[in-house]
Amino acid sequence: MIDVIAGLLLLLGGVFAVLGSVGVLRLPDVLIRMHASTKIGTLACGLIIAGVALHFGEADVIVRGIAIIVFLILTAPIGAHMIGRAALRTGVPLWKPDQDK
Repeated sequence: MIDVIAGLLLLLGGVFAVLGSVGVLRLPDVLIRMHASTKIGTLACGLIIAGVALHFGEADVIVRGIAIIVFLILTAPIGAHMIGRAALRTGVPLWKPDQDK
């Protein structure tokens, strides 16, 4: 039963990773792409790491998995903020809803 749950977590993490990559390719603006990559990327990595930790079931693997997930949750928003700030400061053109018409 644990292998089935671990497999589902891995599969769900892979699906979210693919959705995040589609978002990075299809979204029009650097800020919107950044949002897709950081939010979905953190979720996908967290699910995959949780699946691996559940599959192995050893205490040291679980502790490392939790540490990695906490590190991702703490650093991804900071990295996204810095990328967005750099994009605004360098004058990257932003998307306006009127541009697609």
